[in-house]
Amino acid sequence: MNWEAALKGYIAYLKLERSGSPNTVEAYKQDVKKLGGFSLLTDLKPGPTDVTSTDIKLFLKNLNEMGFSARSQARILSGLKGFYKYLKLEYGTDVNPLELIDSPKLGHKLPVVLSVQEIDALIGCIDLSKDEGIRNKAMLETLYSCGLRVSELVDLRLSKVFFEDAYVRVVGKGSKERLVPTGKVALQHIITYIQSVRNHMDIKPGNEDILFLNRRGSKLTRVMIFTIIRQLAAEARIKKTISPHTFRHSFATHMVEGGADLRAVQQMLGHESITTTEIYTHLDREFLRQEIISHHPRYMSGSKFDY
Repeated sequence: MNWEAALKGYIAYLKLERSGSPNTVEAYKQDVKKLGGFSLLTDLKPGPTDVTSTDIKLFLKNLNEMGFSARSQARILSGLKGFYKYLKLEYGTDVNPLELIDSPKLGHKLPVVLSVQEIDALIGCIDLSKDEGIRNKAMLETLYSCGLRVSELVDLRLSKVFFEDAYVRVVGKGSKERLVPTGKVALQHIITYIQSVRNHMDIKPGNEDILFLNRRGSKLTRVMIFTIIRQLAAEARIKKTISPHTFRHSFATHMVEGGADLRAVQQMLGHESITTTEIYTHLDREFLRQEIISHHPRYMSGSKFDY
């Protein structure tokens, strides 16, 4: 079994049996190619089953020397573990050089979150005199209202927006569908965009059901959403490094701060595990501030500064 044949089978497995998104499939493909290229160059290993745990350790050392962060290394290892699980499932191989390899230790990193005021300021910078501005406002209101991933936003279908019931049906990771409630503000801006912009566009074949379109009538790219948000953040003078996912983090944080049930937030975000959603309980800043003001002796009411 050589690297090329194994990788080809793995890609087909990810697409057909695991229903992996194009981005996930491409990431796992690159993980395997990195290891395959390294093993062929350093020790001329003819195939993936010839790789040893010593080779993996050298591979990780090489990634480190190339500047890959601990988080990136851990993600690559996760992809490779999936690859070797596939080889065992498909070919019955008992070789797994990653079995005794521990992932790099990762620090606990809280996500960047925008305040409601910052979101208002960012969206307020949109130029509504242009068709793209009307579209962008509808997109960002939807992103924040529903806590969508950027891939879910660009793939959102017009037929999956239920205006009367105030819901959207989105396809998340692993092609899993979920229903997400949509706020009135977002729905109104979607209606405005459809009536004043989208209904007057020349839509390219195959894109008729895509909700948000570029000026050529085709589906927007993920990169375009990143660009739009970063340009607006610069105009709003927001110093934080943000991305479309920041809107998702902000949605979840503001929901938890507002007292939403964690299980409900988990369902709206499409998280498989509640532990993934629990990170947002650590971001309830106002609650923590009030707790320390109420209970810490240095913050008790009545104390004054002496100058």
